[in-house]
Amino acid sequence: MKISDYRGSVKDSSMKALCFFMFEEEKDVLQSAGQEIGSILGRALSKAEFKGKKGKIFKLPSLEDMEKVTYVMGLGERRKSSSESFRSASGDLARELKKDRVPSALLILPQEPDARVSSAVAEGFELGSYSFTRYMKEKEGEPFAEIEAIQVLDGHAEGLEKGKIMACSQNLARDLANEPGNVIDPPGLAQKASELSQEMGFECEIWDEKRIQNERMLALWHVGKGSSSPPRFIHLSYMPTGEKKGKIVLVGKGITFDSGGLNIKPGEHMRNMKGDKTGACVVLGVMRGVAKLKLPLEVHALIGAAENMPGGSSYRPDDIIRARNGKTIEVDNTDAEGRVTLADSLSIASEMSPDMIIDFATLTGACVIALGNYTAGLFSPDDKAAADIVNASGVAGERFWRLPMDDEKLREQIKSSYADVLNTGGRGGGAITAAMFLQEFVKEGIPWVHLDIAGVDHYKKPFWYYPEGATGFGVRTCLQYLLDLSE
Repeated sequence: MKISDYRGSVKDSSMKALCFFMFEEEKDVLQSAGQEIGSILGRALSKAEFKGKKGKIFKLPSLEDMEKVTYVMGLGERRKSSSESFRSASGDLARELKKDRVPSALLILPQEPDARVSSAVAEGFELGSYSFTRYMKEKEGEPFAEIEAIQVLDGHAEGLEKGKIMACSQNLARDLANEPGNVIDPPGLAQKASELSQEMGFECEIWDEKRIQNERMLALWHVGKGSSSPPRFIHLSYMPTGEKKGKIVLVGKGITFDSGGLNIKPGEHMRNMKGDKTGACVVLGVMRGVAKLKLPLEVHALIGAAENMPGGSSYRPDDIIRARNGKTIEVDNTDAEGRVTLADSLSIASEMSPDMIIDFATLTGACVIALGNYTAGLFSPDDKAAADIVNASGVAGERFWRLPMDDEKLREQIKSSYADVLNTGGRGGGAITAAMFLQEFVKEGIPWVHLDIAGVDHYKKPFWYYPEGATGFGVRTCLQYLLDLSE
């Protein structure tokens, strides 16, 4: 989709549709099309009793002699508006345009769009128009609908470009997360990372199962050894040109399919386990954005990729595994495999002595129970690191909520009688004890944030700028955080 600013008159636009964004009870924006057209459209809205309530869309098939479809998108009350108002409205409108097979549109906003609003609009359209149709056959004479071009009247060019980069990076994460396990297994995920590195121009190192064992990444290896698709460790490195303003390590959970292992999941819980690699996919999306934005930061991405399957060589309950940092893990449940693989990646991240470690993982059902499906969990012993991520998420429009990690009685639930740490702490406080487990593999003194995105990684029904399927939730928050660091 081509997204650009437009400086001409509304009547002279070559776009096939006019799309007005209107605050509730404020029709002034309609006059952007001229006094006569604005008055006609205003009367049509009054007749339809359209007031501009949030999320409501009014459509007029033709407007005088302009031969353009006209849409009016409600933003709700101005006093309650934010960048997210424009982002979510743009997502809703993008789906409406696709449904109506409208290939291009001029957007007219009720205020001159600054960099932030322009970015939000571009994000909303790119994200809202997304669909995963790779394995669907087009009907004869009816190709899949696509929006080819969007123009924003008096839009901020740099803001629009930033928004497009942010959203397309998130859509990459969606594409990868939506791929099924028979297409993306651990070697397949490594291949996708390698292709991305070649396209974006950063370094890529991949370790096979032998190198993984030689490098003492035995936690990752044990989880993946029960599958016919062997585990892989992926390390991507982005090095900036010029002054470097920091060193960040991103860690992503890369379980390409999770059957639960020997503690096998019931059938209804095994559906969509292709999405257990979403953390890794988010990290790859962020790396794309870092390269496109040319950030003055050294950024590394670490992914332990494995498939958790039952078999004669699978790891077992009661097994004791030594992770790369030397700590031993007693296996209570093989379905708590993500944190085991992350142990080795976090150990390597700590060895790199970065300024910050951020990990993304579809880690616990407990986080879904605690926060629902529209808010992700944030865990960190570092107040500043946690606050910085929360602030970035507010700009990005992605909800994160910080949960506590200072309950020492709860920490006792992951104590083992036979090893340094137990891989589960029971149902009570399960998301917190999972974060506490991960903390065992982060070197003290390094700022670290764990983001549990289990509840927000996919949706069954589309809304705002979220499609059916994988969301790529977290990409824009991380990119916004890195942009903030770069200032």
